[in-house]
Amino acid sequence: MTTSSYKPPRANYLYKGDCLAGLAELPDGVVDLAFADPPFNIGYEYDIYEDRKSAQEYLDWSKRWITEVARVLKPDGTFWLAIGDEYAAELKVIAHREVGLHLRSWVVWYYTFGVNCKRKFSRSHAHMFYFVKDSAQFTFRDQEIRVPSARQLVYADKRANPMGRLPDDTWILRPQDVPDGFTAEEDTWHVPRVCGTFKERAGWHGCQMPEQVLGRIIRCCSEPGALVLDPFAGSGTTLVVARKLGRHYIGCELSEEYAARVESRLAAIEPGQPLDGSDAPLAPIRRQRDPASAAKPRARKSKPAEK
Repeated sequence: MTTSSYKPPRANYLYKGDCLAGLAELPDGVVDLAFADPPFNIGYEYDIYEDRKSAQEYLDWSKRWITEVARVLKPDGTFWLAIGDEYAAELKVIAHREVGLHLRSWVVWYYTFGVNCKRKFSRSHAHMFYFVKDSAQFTFRDQEIRVPSARQLVYADKRANPMGRLPDDTWILRPQDVPDGFTAEEDTWHVPRVCGTFKERAGWHGCQMPEQVLGRIIRCCSEPGALVLDPFAGSGTTLVVARKLGRHYIGCELSEEYAARVESRLAAIEPGQPLDGSDAPLAPIRRQRDPASAAKPRARKSKPAEK
């Protein structure tokens, strides 16, 4: 049976309650793609969830829900996990070494306007682990996520692959922050972070992933008609993007208030609607020459003496 013809026993719904209880209602091997952006255990103020567990309690809880996610994945299913610095290493080990998922990429998502710190370097990145259940059989639709190469964007080089290239595993969301711009060897993912002033912002949840981030993951790692799971629905972006891209979805949300808002957000979405945010790649930033220096003849560099 193909993925597109698969009809899940229950789909396009949001479970209101603890994700462990919601996952327990799902049979084995029914989910094509799972994306989780769980609490980071750093003291964030949620309306219900207590984000200040002891380290061991947090890790034990994490292993339980990751194990459940692995159970409900299809044999060729995929799992993406977004997590902060504090527990990235431990959760990677749990999912990979203890639960038995296979790590394909460790993506570093760089952004600005992060948490401002006074006694250490300010937070400006998150980790996204890309796991598959079977190391040989999985969905990877690379044609859906290719980006134009620098040969295409900058140099109009006829030798460039017209299909572009795959993105790197470091995603830079603000290319203007790279002092020398991008070179021919660096094609990165240009997606704005969802800041408070953005139209995309839902306005009632502090931790909102950009739709373009989820769009790339869902397009690449699932077929149309697939079943996408998010055990921590939060602002509902995973479910919204899945619906826009013609996938089925299941979410879990502990907060009744958040769940009600997610359902309202979903009710306003129709399959086929464009994703919020820009996915257009930007050309490299080129330094402008000083007009005064432009008139001066450029000195020719001499070849260094051979040793």
